[in-house]
This record gives sequence, structure tokens and C-alpha cells, in this order.
Amino acid sequence: MTLPVVLISEEEIQTRVGELAEQLSTDYGETDDLVLVGVLKGSFIFLADLSRRLTIPRTIEFIAVSSYGSNSTSTGAVRLVMDVRGNIEGKHVLIVEDIVDTGHTLKYLIGMLESHRPASVKTCALVRKAERAEVEVQTDYLGFDIGDEWVVGYGLDYAEKNRTLPYIGIVTPDD
Repeated sequence: MTLPVVLISEEEIQTRVGELAEQLSTDYGETDDLVLVGVLKGSFIFLADLSRRLTIPRTIEFIAVSSYGSNSTSTGAVRLVMDVRGNIEGKHVLIVEDIVDTGHTLKYLIGMLESHRPASVKTCALVRKAERAEVEVQTDYLGFDIGDEWVVGYGLDYAEKNRTLPYIGIVTPDD
């Protein structure tokens, strides 16, 4: 794999994360029961930065799912690996996702979390590949729309590599 080519700079990411935090703080300013649900592993950097910039009360939960199996192509079948541990019933839930690709994972998560009877479920994604959508799913808060490239950095990875880069870069996976 060659070195990533910068697609979205660290500065652009930090500016957009600040804008999202400001919007979320405004939209959820009247509640004290916001739960950010980070989708592991990819969302952990985005979730940490976003959470630190919020000016409202919030708690954090994590959930883990798998849709890729052992290769780089999503199968569309989503498997729950770890559910939220806290009670989210009656609370406002914001799913924080690194990337929306086909939409299968986010659609699954919305349905699964709605079964916990929260007050609301909304979504926040760092990046979205709109042209790759296979199912319709609402992205309520979005960092960036990108093309159909394989991206790494800021939580995103390819084969567990380049996840901690401070920017989002494009790679060409070795097949």
C-alpha cells in the first residue's frame, strides 16, 4: 500500500468538528439526557474530539458491529459484536459513526437502538460515500461527503493500518 494522499486536512477536520459540536450543542441544548453512541473502532477519534467540544451535558456509550468479515468488501450482513452497556431508554441517542458507505450498518444500528426505546435516535457521521448507498438511511449531521475512494486516518483504517493519522487520506489497497 502506498502512502495516503491527503483528501481532508487536519485543519479542515477540526474546523468541521467544531461546527458540528456547535450545531449539536444548539440542537440538544434543552436536554440533559444526550447519549453519544460511538461505533467502534472507527469513530473513537471523531467521538473524542466531538465530545470535548460540546457545551452540553452528555454521556458516552460504545457499540461494535462487523459488516466486512475478513476482506475489504462489505457483505451487507451486519453482526452485533458489542451492545451498549448503559440504559438508553427515554434518552436522546446520537449514533457517532466514522463512515457511511452502503448504509447497511447505520440502518441496522438505528433499528437496533430504537428497540431500547430511546426518546430519539439521530446520526452523525464523519464522512459519507453517497454514491455507494445501497439502502436509504438518514444522516442527520455530516462532516464530509466524499467520493468512492478507500480512505484512512482520523479513525478510518485499512487492515488496521493508518487509523491514527490526523487527516483523512486516500489509499490504494493491495489486493
